[in-house]
Amino acid sequence: MPMWALRGAVQLDTDDKQHLLDRSQELFTIMLNSNAIGPQDLVSVICTATADLRSAFPAAALRTMGLEDVPLMCAQELDIEGALPRVVRIMAHVETAQARPEVRHVYLGGAAALRRDLVSQSGESL
Repeated sequence: MPMWALRGAVQLDTDDKQHLLDRSQELFTIMLNSNAIGPQDLVSVICTATADLRSAFPAAALRTMGLEDVPLMCAQELDIEGALPRVVRIMAHVETAQARPEVRHVYLGGAAALRRDLVSQSGESL
C-alpha cells in the first residue's frame, strides 16, 4: 500500500495550553476523518509550532487520542519575520489506498492563508 504525507495547520487565537491541545486534536481529527484514515494507517506524525507557542507540545494532544504506538515528534517552526503567528502544523505519514491527488490536506481558520491553493472558495480544504 502506498505511503503519503498528509498535511494540516491551524492558527490559534492565543497561546493557552488547553486551547493548543484542543485545536491540535480538532485539526488532527479532521485530517484523519477527511481521508478515512484510522490509527492503524499511521506510520509517524511530525508536529511543529511557531516560536510564539510555548504552552504545550502539540504531539501531547495527539498522544491522548490513543496513539501510544505511533512515533510522534515535535519541532519548532522557523521563526521567519512576517510569518503567520500562533500556528500548529501537522504532517502525518499514512498508508492508504488513495492516490496522491485524492489526499485531502486541512488548513483551519487563519492557517488557510498558508495554502490558498489547497482551500476551496467556501473555505474548506480540498
